Amino acid sequence: MDHALRVAAFTAFVALAAGYPLLRILRTLRVGKQIRIGGPDSHHEKAGTPTMGGILVWASVFVSTALFNVINNPSIVVPLAVTAFTGVLGTLDDVLGLLGKTKEGLTVRVKFAGLGVISIGTAVAVWAVLGYDYLYLPTIVAPLHVGLLYVPLAALAVLATANAVNLTDGLDSLAGVCAAVAFTCYGIIAHLQAQAPLATFCFTIVGALLAFLWFNAYPANLFMGDAGALSLGAALATVALMTGHLLLLPLIGFVFVAEALSVILQVGFFKLTGGRRLFRMSPLHHHFEMLGWSETHVSQRFWLISILTGMLGIALALI
Repeated sequence: MDHALRVAAFTAFVALAAGYPLLRILRTLRVGKQIRIGGPDSHHEKAGTPTMGGILVWASVFVSTALFNVINNPSIVVPLAVTAFTGVLGTLDDVLGLLGKTKEGLTVRVKFAGLGVISIGTAVAVWAVLGYDYLYLPTIVAPLHVGLLYVPLAALAVLATANAVNLTDGLDSLAGVCAAVAFTCYGIIAHLQAQAPLATFCFTIVGALLAFLWFNAYPANLFMGDAGALSLGAALATVALMTGHLLLLPLIGFVFVAEALSVILQVGFFKLTGGRRLFRMSPLHHHFEMLGWSETHVSQRFWLISILTGMLGIALALI
């Protein structure tokens, strides 16, 4: 664990040092956030804030992992590759959103197809290359081997988590803190399983996120963008698969699940009732904003929920 924490601290300092020149470059290039139509009015003042801060996260993770973790630990290549591919996909989406005529980035179909290919590739790699085909059931010691069924379950987990984290990235520091909590939880679980390389990878991401949050704290000077949200979600699901505790992911990542579920329910209810809305606005954090909660109020309450459910997740993993 001491090695993992040292690497996390190193990553945080590297990302923090790189953050200031990155911010200057993004401002010079006018890489500013486009605020979606139909969002809360209070968010329009965020227009023009530099985005693609996710580059800072996964680039610093790559540096630290290459220096301190991937040598003699070939299993780490899988989560690292997942982070790379989804990071590139997210960056492409951000760039096209900033430069394209529609300001919407990649089309939904193209983004979904790209994530689908990455998710299937990840599932096959974890199953065929790393040899995982089992899941731990909470409170039951013996793992449940599911065989080939593992591949579609793993692919669905990667795809769903990447999208869920992306939906959560709507308020200053919300997605970053919740992701840091989730990776901390899985880092502890990996440590308890004596998976030192995986624990180090988790805490490396935590260190990078802490540096990113230095710039993303309210009022944010830098947004994560799809470059960070997609890669964090995919990496989180991959880490969950490699610990065998995929079934704890909905609890440890409870905020992400709630945010994604709110969108699904909103769309379904809207279609079934001919235009009525279940929430004032989705994702869920916007619903509370529309109720009159301040942005920081919503974020901090969601952080607390994330910490609580993360503690419960670790507790279940220990039983």
